[in-house]
Amino acid sequence: MKFEISDFKKLWKPQTGSTGEDNGQVTIVGGSKLFTGAPIFSAIAASRIVDMIFLASPNEDKEIVSKVELFSKLRSVIWISREDLDEYIDKSDAILIGPGLMRYHKHLPKDVFDDAGTETKMLTHYLLTKFKDKQWVIDGGSLQTMDKEMIPPGAILTPNKKEFEILFGKISVIDAAQKYHCVILYKDIVAIATDGETIFEISGGNPGLTKGGTGDTLAGVVVGLASKNSPLLSAAAGAWLLKKTADVLYEKVGNNYNADDLAVKIFEVWKSLE
Repeated sequence: MKFEISDFKKLWKPQTGSTGEDNGQVTIVGGSKLFTGAPIFSAIAASRIVDMIFLASPNEDKEIVSKVELFSKLRSVIWISREDLDEYIDKSDAILIGPGLMRYHKHLPKDVFDDAGTETKMLTHYLLTKFKDKQWVIDGGSLQTMDKEMIPPGAILTPNKKEFEILFGKISVIDAAQKYHCVILYKDIVAIATDGETIFEISGGNPGLTKGGTGDTLAGVVVGLASKNSPLLSAAAGAWLLKKTADVLYEKVGNNYNADDLAVKIFEVWKSLE
């Protein structure tokens, strides 16, 4: 079925009189020497939705934040070391893993695994196994290195076409969601969000969404929503809102916008839709 504004309006809203931690806490695990900005786009998006963000990212990302005006506004984010991840995941309502984590080197043979990709796989498997009852959003490097058997029940996966094929092979999106008891947000011109039973189609958007960082922004929106909403609604609503925002930006500048613009504009569009 087509995702509509009536579905979007089912999202949970903070209540009058709520206090700190009532409106969600999120941990984001990502970043690397190569992909320094990815988890920061996710944090920018999620920080507008929940009360607290715990960001486990390399020191290189902290240095970028201190130099870039958009990122420097992330004063509400608590930077944590990966050694302390267990403590913060334990008290989080939802966890995003993968944006900016290293993939396997694409020029190596299939049976040769480099250290960077192996490190991502081991970290992903460890956390998904230890905290399998938590609400997970799995993105980026984790999708490209993990084993599908490690998917926790109810997890939200956000693959593009390439990432889906790496993880699942030739199976259909609906069959994959059914078999592995997860929600899949398949990113495409017409995106699909499904738990294997209900299927939402999300149309809209434009070629500006192919730019780097837009998927990280989407993952941040989804994990923020997932802290207080069902996995399927979070995935579908996040994709729908992103595409609506892309359409608004297109009216002003065509395809000439980037993830910075998207991360700033998306919540203005949300307010207008309400």
